Amino acid sequence: MPTLLDAIFKASKTKKKLLAVLIDPEKFSAEKYADFIENLPEAVTHVFVGGSTVTTEESEICVNFIKSKTKLPVILFPGDKGQITEKADGILLLSLLSGRNPEYLIEQHIKAVPKLLNSGLEIIPTGYLLLDGGNQSAVARVSKTQPINQNEIELIKNTALAGQMMGKQLIYLEAGSGAKIPVFDEVIAEVKKDLSIPLIVGGGIRNARQLEKAYKAGADLVVIGTAFENGEFE
Repeated sequence: MPTLLDAIFKASKTKKKLLAVLIDPEKFSAEKYADFIENLPEAVTHVFVGGSTVTTEESEICVNFIKSKTKLPVILFPGDKGQITEKADGILLLSLLSGRNPEYLIEQHIKAVPKLLNSGLEIIPTGYLLLDGGNQSAVARVSKTQPINQNEIELIKNTALAGQMMGKQLIYLEAGSGAKIPVFDEVIAEVKKDLSIPLIVGGGIRNARQLEKAYKAGADLVVIGTAFENGEFE
């Protein structure tokens, strides 16, 4: 049976573009999200669940509700081990390659092992790069790391490729929640040029034009959170 990762790789190879909506359990309420989840745009292929400061209970309540409303795969996008719930279908096991804080390079992963070992979750090793989106992101604040300036294209590219060489199965370029500036097209294109694994792009995408530009530049899967949550996507 094909895995979640198999499906993402297949879509990348066949040029089928994927779209995930990101839901933060900390902002979640059944009353607020019932209609939203049941009426997701047809283009949405995945639901990501996660945030920077979320409890296990909040994650579990959110995931259970989402799965009662949609058959789309639900994938955890956790900020730390405390956000892991086996109720989801899979988890992006994120290594924050753009930072140098060992807590988010390997320590959280070690702490997560007891939860993940027999969870049944599909574990997807993911290289995560935080880029400067023009504001102070929650990821930077919580992880105590600095985003990479988007003008440092060579550094971004080499960091992504180092992640691939280390065995990551996905690379995720993130401008941060509510970013004022999405990931530059030229950054996406340059990273994608030598990458042989799927590329995820998120942060600051607020309209269909920006979404299409990210796809055209080479993003295989785009993640939209704030704009969908606030009903601002145009």
